[in-house]
Amino acid sequence: MEELIGSNPTPQADLIKDTNQQDFAKDVMEASMNQPVLVDFWAPWCGPCKQMMPALEQAVMAAKGAVKLVKVNIDENQMLASQLRVQSVPMVYAFFQGQPVDGFNGALPPSEIAKFIDTVIQKTGGVKGDPIADALEQATLARENEDDMSAMSIYSQILEHVPDNEPALIGMLECQISANMTEEAQALFDQLPDDVKSKPEFSGVVTKLELAGQSLDNEEIIALKNKVEGDQADNQSRFDLALALQAEGSHEEAADHLLYIIKHDREWNDDAARIQLLKFFEAWGMMDPMTMKARGKLSSLLFS
Repeated sequence: MEELIGSNPTPQADLIKDTNQQDFAKDVMEASMNQPVLVDFWAPWCGPCKQMMPALEQAVMAAKGAVKLVKVNIDENQMLASQLRVQSVPMVYAFFQGQPVDGFNGALPPSEIAKFIDTVIQKTGGVKGDPIADALEQATLARENEDDMSAMSIYSQILEHVPDNEPALIGMLECQISANMTEEAQALFDQLPDDVKSKPEFSGVVTKLELAGQSLDNEEIIALKNKVEGDQADNQSRFDLALALQAEGSHEEAADHLLYIIKHDREWNDDAARIQLLKFFEAWGMMDPMTMKARGKLSSLLFS
C-alpha cells in the first residue's frame, strides 16, 4: 500500500536522525518514553553497516511513525559505545520507555529488519501507521494549502485501492466542485449507491452540487443586477442574483442580497431567502469566516 502515498506525510527528519553522546539522552531516552526508538551503531569503515543502513531507514519509514531511528557513529562517540557494550557493528538496539527491549548484531536482510521492527512494535503495544489515514491527512493538508489538484490526485489513488472509502469520495467531490469541475462531480455522485448518497455525511456535497448548478454567464448576471438596481423590491431577481453570485464564488455579495430580502420582506416566498442562506452556510462550512460573518448579520436581523 506504500505506493498509495506520493510522499510520506511524516518528514524523514522527524523519524530518522543522527545523534551524539551529548544528545543521546534527549534523542533516545526521552523520545522512547512515547514510542520505540531504534539505535543503529555504525562506523564509516564498516561495509555491512553501509549496506544495511538504507534498508533499515526504509523499514522505519514504512512503519509510518510507529518507530524512530537514531544513528550513532561509534568512531565519534566511543565512550557512548563502550557504555552500551557495543563490541561490533552494525549493532541495533530498540529502546522503549528508557530501556533496551530488543536488538540484533550484524547486518540483516530487509525482510528480517521488517520482522524485527514488527516485533518491537508488538512488544511495546504500538501499531503501524495506516497508509489510508496517512493519505487522507496528506489530502487534507493539500486542501488547506488550496491545492485541490494535488488533493484530487491523492483521493484518486485512495479510491483505486478502496473504491467505497467515504472520506475520499466526499473529498474528491468537494475538490471537483471547488475546481469548477461540476459535471465530473455530478457524474461521480450519480454513480454512488442510493444508500450512500442519502447518508448525512454526503448532505453537504448534495447542497454544493445543487448550488454549483445555479451558475449563470456574465451577461445574465449583469441583467439581474440591472433589474435589482432598477427595482429594489424585485425579490425574485435579487434571489436569483444571489444564487448566481454564490455559484461564481462571490459569497459575501450573495449573502448580502439574501440578507436584504430577509430585512425588508422576511416572509417572502415562504421564508425562501433565509432557507437559502442556511444552504449557503452548509456549503461554505460552519467555521468559514464568511459563514460566521453572515450568521452574525442574520441573527441581528432575526432577533432585533
